[in-house]
Amino acid sequence: MHLTDTKTLLLITLVWVVIAYLVVPRLWALYFRRHPLLNAEARLSRTADGHPGDPTNISIASSEQELHQAMTAAGWFPANPITLGSSVRIAADTVLHRPDDDAPVSNLFLFGRKQDLAYEQPVGDSPSQRHHVRFWRWDQLYQGRTAWFGAATFDQSVGLSHTTGQVTHHIAPDIDAERDRLAAGLQQVGAVQTVQWIRDFHTELEGRNGGGDPWHTDGRLAVVLLRTANAS
Repeated sequence: MHLTDTKTLLLITLVWVVIAYLVVPRLWALYFRRHPLLNAEARLSRTADGHPGDPTNISIASSEQELHQAMTAAGWFPANPITLGSSVRIAADTVLHRPDDDAPVSNLFLFGRKQDLAYEQPVGDSPSQRHHVRFWRWDQLYQGRTAWFGAATFDQSVGLSHTTGQVTHHIAPDIDAERDRLAAGLQQVGAVQTVQWIRDFHTELEGRNGGGDPWHTDGRLAVVLLRTANAS
C-alpha cells in the first residue's frame, strides 16, 4: 500500500470515529431531550443518548447474593465493566475467534441509571455471539424481597449500529426465547420457588433497540421468585 493510500485510509477512519462516537450521539441526545414523552416508558431501557434500548422481559425477586449464586449455578458469567483494557480484549477476541466468558456489555439505562448487574453465556469460540442479561434493582419490594428487572437478549453478530454507526452487537429479534431460556435454566438448577407471568406487561409488541435491531414479544413478563437459603 502506498503512503498516500495509507494516509487516506487513516483520514477516513478518523472521520468515521469522530462522526459515529462524538457527533451523532450528541445529535440524538438533543433529539430525545426535546421529546420527553420518549423517556416515559419504564419497561424499556435506554441508551446513554436516549435511544430506546432492550425491553425488560424478566423480573427476579431475591437478594443480590441469591441472584448471583443462582446465575452462576446456571452457567452464567458476570460481565466485566467497560474499560479500555476490556474493550480492547473483546475486540481482539472477536477478530481472533477466542472465547471471552466475561466480556463487557454496553451500558443501558432504566430507572435513570445503568444496569446494576450483567451476566452472559458465551456461544462458540468468539464473544460475537452470546446470551446476556442486564439487571436493574427496583426501588420497591416484591413479596418483601428485593426485585430486579432484567432485559435478556441474544447477541447474534457484531456490526455497525444502524443509528450511530458505532461498533456494536446486534441482537436476535425473539426476546421471548431468551426470557424463557433464562427462567428455564434457573429452574433446572433448583434455584426457583415459583414462576408467575404478567400478561400485557408490554403493550407495544415490537420495536427496535438503540442499535436499530428489530425485536418482538408476546408482551409477557416472567416473574421469578428464587428460593431462599432456608427454603425447603
